[in-house]
Amino acid sequence: MLLNEYQWSLNPRGLHNSFVYKGPTMDRVKRLQLGWYKMAANGTEFVGDCQTLLMNNVTPVIRIFRPSPGAFPVDPVLINDWKAYASVGVKWFEFYNEPNLINEWPPGDLAFGPNNTAQIIAPIMENWLIFAETIINMGCYPAFPALAEAGGYDQGTIPWLDAMLTYLRDKHRDRFKAIINNGLWLATHPYTLNHFYQEQPGQPQLAREMRAQNGTEGGWHFEYPYDPICQATDPGRTVFGGTRLTPDGDPNGITAVGIAFHYRLSQWFDSGVVPVFGTEGGVFPYPWAGPEQPDKRYPPYDKDSMGEATVAMFNWIATQAPPWHFGIALWKENDYYDNHAGALTRLEQVPQLRRTVPPLSSGEPGDYNGYIGRGPGPIRGEPTFHMIVLAPGYEPDWFMEHGRSYWNTFHPIVTTVWDFIQYIPYDRSLAATVIAPPDMAESMREVIQKQFPNVLFDLILVEGGAQSIGEVLNARVWSNKRFG
Repeated sequence: MLLNEYQWSLNPRGLHNSFVYKGPTMDRVKRLQLGWYKMAANGTEFVGDCQTLLMNNVTPVIRIFRPSPGAFPVDPVLINDWKAYASVGVKWFEFYNEPNLINEWPPGDLAFGPNNTAQIIAPIMENWLIFAETIINMGCYPAFPALAEAGGYDQGTIPWLDAMLTYLRDKHRDRFKAIINNGLWLATHPYTLNHFYQEQPGQPQLAREMRAQNGTEGGWHFEYPYDPICQATDPGRTVFGGTRLTPDGDPNGITAVGIAFHYRLSQWFDSGVVPVFGTEGGVFPYPWAGPEQPDKRYPPYDKDSMGEATVAMFNWIATQAPPWHFGIALWKENDYYDNHAGALTRLEQVPQLRRTVPPLSSGEPGDYNGYIGRGPGPIRGEPTFHMIVLAPGYEPDWFMEHGRSYWNTFHPIVTTVWDFIQYIPYDRSLAATVIAPPDMAESMREVIQKQFPNVLFDLILVEGGAQSIGEVLNARVWSNKRFG
């Protein structure tokens, strides 16, 4: 399926309803120039509202709410509710919500965390597959479950995302690929914290003070953790972590989880792009009593600058975000109208820009998949580069003495400096033949395979001295087999 084939308003500006039983207030929807309206519903009570929204070129998103659902299965009541919404033109549906938070699960004796495949990951993914295929059979679009943007491991966004996608890769790869190619989209919950700023003219690493910000002017940065301030203060940080300060990943940017998801689609499913929509999120936490500054590297914001940032955020999505980013529904209508008039006033004053969506395919991987991280991309066919990585204690001269025939045949790069892998661009690929003694095998795997999962990790253990290495390498030459 092509990215531009999905039916929506082309307007990234959205709002979440005040929660169950409360539908949209249409005069607000029009004044705010919304393109999306997300509803948590008890049942079919919003069918008429969805018709009205669609008539006004506002795209509704529906999730049938169940308290603490855990891995709640698809049942006839849900199917009938989904059919009722689909019958009036609703296309975008969610099922599970933030399964990485324990309060979304029924009380009980449960080992909570992404490693609990049997009780958590397997049932939620098995039931989600049924949901996704049911929605696709209705001619609509199923959301991959939105995760809360959390750090740590037990509730961390990236460990949970990887656990769910690993299960689908290992158990249902073809089935999931069919869903990818027939209407899948990713729901996210991108709350910005204060991970945004407007640069001083011509100085990308210097932020304007909050009172000097203007949402209609340029120079805004919402690409966290890849913006200049983050990279200057913690070089190499990615959505997957990549630094000592972020061992379990850093999902706290408006495009971060979408980047991680697309990287995994490319790496594990050889797939392309699908839409990403933030079904709740925005500038957060709310500045209830004064300025908020959860990350001291970035400037604070108050109610007024929150309005400037919110305008800038939606226009940044329309003009600078990856092509798969379709918008965000601000959380939520009653909170904004009760407490945040500054943001709403600016949204009403500033015309919303429309998104141009290119015809990118869900089935064709490409550089646009969006992982702006360190190191090489996936191997497709033959790797672009091949290098011999020698563990500490071994030198290139030693290798050339015992592996000359292998080098003459295959011409790999020979090095003792493994960390230059990070400088290989994503549009190139790499195979690394690692030569190490048994007691260093795990540490070499840690610094190469775990940090750069796209690399083909080809390990040769030095167990019988240099002569044994020569025998292994010569055997590969004789069989014309570069890798073991």
